[in-house]
Amino acid sequence: MPKVSIVMGSDSDMPVMSKAAEILDKFSIDYEMRIISAHREPDIFYDYAKTASDRGVKVIIAGAGKAAHLPGMCAALFNGPVIGIPMKTSDLGGVDSLYSIVQMPSGIPVATVAINGGMNAGILAAKILSTSDDALAEKLASYSEEMKAGVEAKDDKLQKNGYESFL
Repeated sequence: MPKVSIVMGSDSDMPVMSKAAEILDKFSIDYEMRIISAHREPDIFYDYAKTASDRGVKVIIAGAGKAAHLPGMCAALFNGPVIGIPMKTSDLGGVDSLYSIVQMPSGIPVATVAINGGMNAGILAAKILSTSDDALAEKLASYSEEMKAGVEAKDDKLQKNGYESFL
């Protein structure tokens, strides 16, 4: 049963949404991935969001661009947490998507990550799930330590070899 559902309105969102999937794979979190347009197929979208809990979904990650209604509509229909990923757009650079997702009315929150922030959406979903999963919490703690060690290694390289070693 999928614990996370990743949904996007278009296949053009796949490069960003796949980053969320890669993180979920890293932490062995089951997920489903769908392409559903809230505007072009509202009946399919409605059924998807209303039945997410029945499918075992605990968190929805929804990516959208431009008007970006997909995450907000998920939050309106699904009782669990929704993480919105605003997509970079050619028209306004993704600021349109960001504003659309982050400016939800009171009572219908959507946690929002950075424009094209698929990786952080996956990590946030894992952190939400880790509140009731000690093994997952330990994996996340190890991941944080790996990131810390990576930064320390880069600083050591800089101190020993100078900035030229990064060029």
